[in-house]
Amino acid sequence: AALTAVTAVIGPIIPPSIPIVIYALVSDTSIGYLFLGGVVPGVLLGLAQMALIAAVARKRSFPVEAPVPLRELPAITIQALPAIGMPVVLLGGIYSGVFTPTESAAVAVLYALLLAGLYYRTLSWSMLYAALVDTAVVTAGIMIIVGVASMVAFAITFDQIPAKVAQAMLSITSDKTLLLLIINGALLVLGFFLEPISIMILTLPVLVPLIKSLGVDLVHFGMVMTLNVCLGLVHPPLGICLYIVSGISGVKVEKISMAALPMIGICLLLLMLITYVPWLSLWLPGVFEAASAGR
Repeated sequence: AALTAVTAVIGPIIPPSIPIVIYALVSDTSIGYLFLGGVVPGVLLGLAQMALIAAVARKRSFPVEAPVPLRELPAITIQALPAIGMPVVLLGGIYSGVFTPTESAAVAVLYALLLAGLYYRTLSWSMLYAALVDTAVVTAGIMIIVGVASMVAFAITFDQIPAKVAQAMLSITSDKTLLLLIINGALLVLGFFLEPISIMILTLPVLVPLIKSLGVDLVHFGMVMTLNVCLGLVHPPLGICLYIVSGISGVKVEKISMAALPMIGICLLLLMLITYVPWLSLWLPGVFEAASAGR
């Protein structure tokens, strides 16, 4: 349950990503370059989590399934192709302009429904009814959290807290390294109370001019901010992903939170690495730009 919750942070980093789109619109940065900038950090985050899980699995002697005989692989692959094709359908539809990233969620549900009900025939009417009820209950819980977060966001905006925070940071120091650390800390604190898009909308109008004055690339900062604010999805007290996974799995939020701590620690280490090694975010956009110029 903890692994499922924490790895959800990788989704907004690797394209397509709604938080990155929001960042691009508010900061007036290229969406294409931001999408490219998220590939390397997202892959690194995934590899780091895989290494942690491999170590934990060995330490706790998790059960391992018997290897699949090579002669059975072709039949298994053919059987799995329709399910494997879901990412192809979604990403192909998004990049071809057939549907938006938001609409892709509905397409994914419909595709899965058709596969489970008609192709694999593993979905009954009673199972569908139970899934709809569970979805309604989980969604209601999420919307309550989002509603409270919206009220907090209104209060923060009304009191002009983002502007006051920016002034306070500049009054402390003008050193870029230290200011980036302070910004990360402030964003992490906001993640305790607000969801990612609210944080971006509230803080970017203040942070973008500050970041430009420090000489930090906006694509690089976009990766830093996206990973930072999305960590709020998996750490208490807001931790929407924790509550979603808890509602689906039946595991208490407290237990999931404790199990997630080492994974969150890895995310924080990667956040620091991405913050102070801009090359990780800017290499792929630079390659694409060079290739485009060569044409």
